Amino acid sequence: MLRYLPYLVLFALWIYAFVDCLGTPERDVRGMPKVVWVLIILFFGTVLIGPLAWLLIGRRRGRRVAAGGATPSEWHRGYRPDSGAVRYSPEGQQLPEPPAADWIPPDDNPEFLRSLSELNRQNRRNGPDADGRPQAEGE
Repeated sequence: MLRYLPYLVLFALWIYAFVDCLGTPERDVRGMPKVVWVLIILFFGTVLIGPLAWLLIGRRRGRRVAAGGATPSEWHRGYRPDSGAVRYSPEGQQLPEPPAADWIPPDDNPEFLRSLSELNRQNRRNGPDADGRPQAEGE
């Protein structure tokens, strides 16, 4: 089992360097364009040259990411669709405005949690069915 350890370490380093390169903003890449670094990591990953070159030479180190993050997909943060925009279906018909963003997920919705508590109380009162399952509301 120990003989596979070097291969696992090599594979983990290869994956780490690849993901790190993809997640690094273009302004923090040194020496070559980011696409070239990705290709170097992919093609020379099995001989350890690509990942080590990326980790030692390719990325500017020492600068920490701000609390808000600095991912390549940063553009979507805080993006809200324009509520005044008119939307159309593929058939060309005008679509109604989307519902307001006041939807509450079930685990935060007090009404839903109350209904679960009530259902739980009912099941405890009625006891389990013959097969050992608690009775559901519609049964």
